[in-house]
Amino acid sequence: MKYLIYTCCLIAAFTACNSGKTDELLKHKKWKVYDVGVPSSDPYNNVQITQAKDLKDGYYSDAYYQFLDNGLFIATIGGVPDSGKYSLLSNGKIISVTSSNGSRNAEHLVEVEKLDENNFDMKVASGDYHFILRTRKQ
Repeated sequence: MKYLIYTCCLIAAFTACNSGKTDELLKHKKWKVYDVGVPSSDPYNNVQITQAKDLKDGYYSDAYYQFLDNGLFIATIGGVPDSGKYSLLSNGKIISVTSSNGSRNAEHLVEVEKLDENNFDMKVASGDYHFILRTRKQ
């Protein structure tokens, strides 16, 4: 029993550390989308590839994301900012983005593919497909 409690405490501490590291890397930076790709695990789909290119050249051509204190999230698309709340799930591997009041009625789940001091790649759903948004710190 003593070992079970000890193991549970270690797992909880490790989980908190990974979420904390993700939060630390995300926060107080302006992440600019520079590329939109198709996840390598997805089967080849010409429509999805065309949509990725169209999204890169259109909707995401002037897109920025910011993660701030108190779970504040700001997305700026085409010069128009919109805010919401974010929280980290699954040991910092999933970001839940919700409306400003925190309601999960319009929740968007973003999967962290790559994250370091200067690069943040995220897997997002758009319509019937998934895309990888590749961003860089500005």
